[in-house]
Amino acid sequence: MSTRIALATCEALPDLDPDDQPLVEHFHEAGIEAIPAVWSDRGIEWSEFDFVILRNTWDYTSRLEEFLDWAKACGDSLRNSYDVVRWNSDKIYLRDLASSGFPIVDTQFVTEKSSNWEVPSDSDFVVKPTVSAGSQDTMRYSGTDPVSIKSAQDLLDRIVSQGKTAMVQPYLATVDEIGETAQLYIGGEYSHSIRKGPLLVRDSESEKELGLFLKEDITVRVPNAQQRELADRLMAYVTARFGTPLYARVDLLDDMDGTPVILELELVEPSMFFATAPDSALRMFNKLNRM
Repeated sequence: MSTRIALATCEALPDLDPDDQPLVEHFHEAGIEAIPAVWSDRGIEWSEFDFVILRNTWDYTSRLEEFLDWAKACGDSLRNSYDVVRWNSDKIYLRDLASSGFPIVDTQFVTEKSSNWEVPSDSDFVVKPTVSAGSQDTMRYSGTDPVSIKSAQDLLDRIVSQGKTAMVQPYLATVDEIGETAQLYIGGEYSHSIRKGPLLVRDSESEKELGLFLKEDITVRVPNAQQRELADRLMAYVTARFGTPLYARVDLLDDMDGTPVILELELVEPSMFFATAPDSALRMFNKLNRM
């Protein structure tokens, strides 16, 4: 009986994001049935698939409990695993990383309306929910403008009134010039890296595609030794805790001293930017094919 693979996606992208098409092509060329499948489609019998690979389930943040119930029901076929998904779907995981000695962007977590929090600096700062994707409900504010700070408080109150936890982080100005460094891992091994340009405009919403995510400025990047060491160490931590993930993305920023710090660790459904590294989709195909 041939292997059947579901590439889990969302209703807005029933045929997957274009970035994932090279992976689909490798499966088809090998004669393996790999089909896009909307995770929230109740008509799909997920138990009929040998593997369920999370790819473009980018609407899960607005229905997290439903998504986690579905992920758990997929059982051992899910990649990445349910335990990884449950832990990584809420950015409170940053607390775990910090307590384990990893450098993260300085973060305040806010759980109550009108609670005490500090403006991170005299420059700009960012407010966002701990459960989000594609920069949803993520805004950049001025730390010196009372009107902007009041707007930040309004967003914090709106986030926590929805039963969510909010985050306050300094806006590291190095992103404007250097950008983010995102390192992609396949099967626990380093694959390739990209640079993501700055996304957030102060006090305003940036343009989103399909209402899911901000438009991104993506280019190829070669990470420096410090960035590689930090990302490798982080992947070793994940592997020791959960086992080797099929895929991962480590998003880093440089602080004002030029030291890399962790912005996010993406283990649920990260874009892999296969188009920036021609052999990367084949590496994921080969890794999955050996599982």
